[in-house]
Amino acid sequence: MTTKLPAFPAVAENPLDTCLRLRETAPVVEVEFPGGVPAYLALTHQAVREILAGDNRTFLRDPQHWPALYDGSIPEDWPLRAIVQGGHLSTMDGGDHRRLRGLVGKAFTPARAQAMEPRIQQIIDGLLDDVMAAGDGVDLVPAFTEALPMWVICELFGIPATDRLRLRNWTATLLAHTTPPEVAFATQNDLYAFLHELAERKRREPGDDLTSGLVQARDEGDKLTTEELVGVLWLMLVAGHETTVHLLGHAILALAQNPGQLALAKAGDRWADVVEETVRYRHSVMMTSFRFTAQDVTIAGVHIPKGRAVGVVYQASGVDPAEYGESADRFDLTREQSGNLGFGHGPRYCIGAPLARLESRLALASLYRRLPELTFAIDPADIPYSPSFFTVGPLSLPVNLGLAGR
Repeated sequence: MTTKLPAFPAVAENPLDTCLRLRETAPVVEVEFPGGVPAYLALTHQAVREILAGDNRTFLRDPQHWPALYDGSIPEDWPLRAIVQGGHLSTMDGGDHRRLRGLVGKAFTPARAQAMEPRIQQIIDGLLDDVMAAGDGVDLVPAFTEALPMWVICELFGIPATDRLRLRNWTATLLAHTTPPEVAFATQNDLYAFLHELAERKRREPGDDLTSGLVQARDEGDKLTTEELVGVLWLMLVAGHETTVHLLGHAILALAQNPGQLALAKAGDRWADVVEETVRYRHSVMMTSFRFTAQDVTIAGVHIPKGRAVGVVYQASGVDPAEYGESADRFDLTREQSGNLGFGHGPRYCIGAPLARLESRLALASLYRRLPELTFAIDPADIPYSPSFFTVGPLSLPVNLGLAGR
């Protein structure tokens, strides 16, 4: 498929910089994804809000609504098929989506997340003990920002500690746009096999975890098929840790680059505000997996024909001057957050938002309480980022702890 569309991601350009450049031309832009696949990017706050408000009506998530996937236009070995055709909760629409979301919501409640606070704090304290023991030069990504969300989500769903690293590696491989097709499909197969085995194990040996609860819901006749159960687990486990990993990484980096904001957070215990501003300023999700137009539609004045794929670019919309003014690209925890779309809007509002907020607030408060003189061991400009236009965050955060003389 040959087009003259701008490439996304662009060669030798940060994906966010590409999106900001494209946003200067229009609020919604058609681009060419790897493999020569055309799709649209929604780049402004207004465009993103209009699309989210149209979920389950003008915009659908079932890939059956994207004809190019099935008419030979898109190669069979296109690596992003592993994400687009995942068969998980985010690829379902209408009644199916509401039913499955309702089943998950019965167990994954804000109250349940809040009840985990003592255990989450215990995990944080243990991880920070290890960070302090490691000393200067320790990398906070594997030691803290990855370890905490992985530990919490795996405990919540009853996944043994021995499987955490596998789950983390599968997630990173699937979401990277640099993953070769054969590796992407093999990884997806391995992850699905693991989830099937997990569901069967929880059927035989149920525990006090969300996987056991979902298995029980299936077995009690709530019309949750095994494939639907596995699809729900796929989304909750992948999204349930990946986004928080990068939220923490972005927050730590933003605070290091904005010492005045760090001082405000420390002085006023404003870690909840830090979380909200980080979600706006550098969202973990660069671009959502695709939505598909159920009809011809006009978004922010841009016409999109029926049957086309559209990616919602949270990172670009979060720094839209039309919504946030001239200071849109400035990290400011005193900012009014009433219009923030960071956890979504409409019927697909993030079901894990309470847990992500709780984990992040506790983690940041504890990190800077115990390590108030924390500094980066390298220039922040040299920090590598994940090779993905779905979720993006720091891959390494080497720091000095500032413990000399204490």
